[in-house]
Amino acid sequence: MNTHPRPDPAPAPPEDLPPKPQSRPGKVSLWRYARLFRADILSAQPAKLYRAWMAEFRTPFFRSYLVNQPDLVREVLNARPMDFPKSGRVAEGLRPLLGDSVFLTNGETWKRQRRIIDPAFEGGRLRDTFPAMLAAGQAAAARIGAQLQGRPGIVEVEEQTSHAAADVIFRTLFSIPIEHEVAGEVFREFREYQRTQPIMNVGAFLPLPRWVPRLHRRRTKASARIIRGLIARLTAERMDAIAAGRAPDDLATKIMTTADPETGARFDAAEMVDQVAIFFLAGHETSASALGWALYLLARYPEAQARVAAEAADFGAAPGFADMKKLRFTRDVFREALRLYPPVPMMVREAARPERFRNRDVAKGAQVVLSPWHLHRHERLWERPDAFDPDRFATPNGKQCMREAFIPFSAGPRVCTGAGFAMVEGPLLLALLAGAFRLERVAGDDPVPVAYLTVRARDGIRLRMTPR
Repeated sequence: MNTHPRPDPAPAPPEDLPPKPQSRPGKVSLWRYARLFRADILSAQPAKLYRAWMAEFRTPFFRSYLVNQPDLVREVLNARPMDFPKSGRVAEGLRPLLGDSVFLTNGETWKRQRRIIDPAFEGGRLRDTFPAMLAAGQAAAARIGAQLQGRPGIVEVEEQTSHAAADVIFRTLFSIPIEHEVAGEVFREFREYQRTQPIMNVGAFLPLPRWVPRLHRRRTKASARIIRGLIARLTAERMDAIAAGRAPDDLATKIMTTADPETGARFDAAEMVDQVAIFFLAGHETSASALGWALYLLARYPEAQARVAAEAADFGAAPGFADMKKLRFTRDVFREALRLYPPVPMMVREAARPERFRNRDVAKGAQVVLSPWHLHRHERLWERPDAFDPDRFATPNGKQCMREAFIPFSAGPRVCTGAGFAMVEGPLLLALLAGAFRLERVAGDDPVPVAYLTVRARDGIRLRMTPR
């Protein structure tokens, strides 16, 4: 008889998890929190938010409530959105660029804007914009190929995805490529803007006095003025073309010629500049963020990359809109990138009247924060919340969480108008790039996610890319 004790089974190797920012340790002073927040929204938050259904933040000025409980999220976004309008504090830094765009307005103004904008993004229009998206994706692959000259090389991915996403916006909105003089100027100026203006600056949470220095305020406002001036040129030229009957049938023409079904009024030139600014922000910056992280995830997980490359090969050299159905796994990869790295990490609403959430009184005027970043990684909702698993969306847990805890485009009446647009553009560009290049991580150079204007990498995303 064997008297030797049976050895314990070997521990399972740790799971290869994609990068996630470190949470702040314990409690910090309000001043320390403000400094952490200015550096990065994500790492300024405590780890307990990944398990909390609701958290209360107290300051000498007001109280803020972060809500993760799915039924409360639905209450705010779906059931009673008018009782939780967008917080005016979010506009603290964004209004110089976005003016009174649909992203910042509330009430009747917002409703009127959506009545005019929404028809341009209806299902049939996606088919119409597909050739422009495809051309932008093919142009992106050609640019990277020219840079590599047939050899492996290290590519700064976020620069390329920003370029490609901006190209998509200009081709679909104004029927011009990124090489167009004005389009190129807008793109270059916006790259300056995006690193100086977070989507939620410290003013969204702390109503600090005006004498407190704001991060890069002067430079940010100067960039915003330049961008809006360039957009105004494009808008004026398009209005002239519409009046002359020679305007192309693209998104800008559709929006400018759509009348409010209730009043018959159309956007004037100033209003159109506001809307184009948010189309560029939402349609370019968020898409570039998601696509950059998706490419990194494929480099980190070669088996997933091989599956995407196989779908891309089946997609063909001259695909049509109907061929998008061939990119099922690619779509799930892009969806998983949106889950792990939601471009807009937090959204701020304001209670328009007193509320009662989880036996807590929420006063009128209090901030209600919804965090896709924490909801998408919530430890009590998702199985293996920090793991990359595109196949999760076919599981019972994944399907349930998709319904209850997945809001990369917000939800309810204020859901992003371009959500359907993004879910065509993202998988399409991902397939075109992963089909054209083999992607590999650069040793010792994994990206660290931080929240700038969107969730980006602190020092960029560099990958080794090899033409296939």
